[in-house]
Amino acid sequence: MTRIAVIDFETTGISPAMGDRATEVAIVMMEGERVVDRFQSLMNAGVRIPAFITQLTGITNAMVAAAPPAAAVMSEARRFVGDAPMVAHNAAFDRKFWMEELARAGLDAPQAFACTVRLSRRLYPQAPSHKLGTLADYHRLPRTGQAHRALADAEMAAALLARIQTDLRASYRVAEPTHALLMALQTWPRAAVPLRLGKYLCEA
Repeated sequence: MTRIAVIDFETTGISPAMGDRATEVAIVMMEGERVVDRFQSLMNAGVRIPAFITQLTGITNAMVAAAPPAAAVMSEARRFVGDAPMVAHNAAFDRKFWMEELARAGLDAPQAFACTVRLSRRLYPQAPSHKLGTLADYHRLPRTGQAHRALADAEMAAALLARIQTDLRASYRVAEPTHALLMALQTWPRAAVPLRLGKYLCEA
């Protein structure tokens, strides 16, 4: 069964292009709908964390000062992911930091990202919102750890991915909700999802 890596970053801000850096990374490795491994580390990128970010995440400058260098952490994260395709909640954000931090470490970042925000908008348009915590409550998914810490958020995103896979099996008779299917599904118009899924399965 193909593995999927679910990733989450905590950062000093919203954009590497503005000089923001990662402070923590967590990766939850899924095999089907089951968690089979985890990776988590704070990282020291040599930049200060704004006070409002510390209030949000609980990550302090002292914590990252004692953490391993960002390049070393990203090297370990890259080895952990291997060739597994990736998923994140609001993947555009995490993908930017994944690519930037790996580039700074001199490493490649070939993975395609599926996005549980985009998938949820297509499968659960009735949800109150598509924020991770709201979706976790909507689906009655377990919450572990502190919100806005990388491992807790990656665990929630992994649980949401498992729910998406379960619903694709139960509601649409998808025998194997592959990463390739998730990548396609997140681009389809909401109203076209049943038809497109039927066509996709016929062609698979």
